[in-house]
Amino acid sequence: MRAALHQENGDLTRQYPHYVARIVGVEGDVGLEHLGDFADPERAAPVIATTSQMHSTGVDIPTVRNIVLFKPIGSMVDFKQIIGRGTRLYTDADKLSFEIIDYSGATALFQDDAFDGVPELIVVEQVDEEGQDVPLPEVAEPVPREPKLAPDVDVLPPPRVIRKFYVDGGEAHVTAEGYYLPDAESGQLGLHEYSEYVSGLVRRLFGSASELHAQWRTQAGRDRVIEELESRGVALRELAERSDASDLDAFDLLVHIAWNRSAVNRRQRADRVRRERADFFDSFAGEARDVLLALLDKYAEHGIEELDDLKVLETAPFTEIGTPVEIATRFGGAAALREAVSGMQDLVYA
Repeated sequence: MRAALHQENGDLTRQYPHYVARIVGVEGDVGLEHLGDFADPERAAPVIATTSQMHSTGVDIPTVRNIVLFKPIGSMVDFKQIIGRGTRLYTDADKLSFEIIDYSGATALFQDDAFDGVPELIVVEQVDEEGQDVPLPEVAEPVPREPKLAPDVDVLPPPRVIRKFYVDGGEAHVTAEGYYLPDAESGQLGLHEYSEYVSGLVRRLFGSASELHAQWRTQAGRDRVIEELESRGVALRELAERSDASDLDAFDLLVHIAWNRSAVNRRQRADRVRRERADFFDSFAGEARDVLLALLDKYAEHGIEELDDLKVLETAPFTEIGTPVEIATRFGGAAALREAVSGMQDLVYA
């Protein structure tokens, strides 16, 4: 990153060799010297610092105007420490605000208006695999100071729920939680920040999102994934509740936490299947098609378990069509019904 930024700013780096400086622990005294110069408002360089953990040093850098996030962040405490490098005003240099430029999705994950305040402006951009801007039809409007009803605008994620506790007449907010969890091999308890523990666990069990996806696509594979996680103290329902992500498919939630990928919710997955694979549903006649579409709605509302366990056919609206046996006959038998549902599951996770 340092080399790329140095090259892109060649007109300035020729004049200031340390215009872009890498500040990491391995640099030793050289890194400390760069850090001191970067924090000194009187120094002309460095202007840009690339670092991994500089936020944890507690260094005061009053002139920082931009915080750029490139790597996944699994802890709200780390996130607040990182952006804290930019929050100090510095009127001597006309610094009255700062910007967070986020390529990792951390701001959406940890946005906390109640604690940090409301951003003056949020701009959402999209880039392609080459890093080039992709034009979007709209840019987010400035966030109003007062609540404003906007039922058709979907720019900001729902606010993260912070549970409130009252302590002896005062009040406190939970910004991070630690858990004592047993080590799978030694059985000894260790203290973990929950989301970081889940993130690391998923990456250890599955080398990539593609590997997790390959297992998750089948019911047997999903059962194995769930068993692996539960044996290590992670229950998907609890994970969804703690992440305030009950509308996400469990697969999307795991990928989001482990690899910081953007996540679509179940309703978006279901709508995509309905829209893009209408040919699949049209291959079934009459009530059989209606059953599959109703099952897809059940998935969007409650999760993939609705498709794994066809006891759901004993509930409305399926009871209006007939008994489970009568519904199976619409498909040509129970085996054909299972095959149709399995085919729809493949499309959900395609």
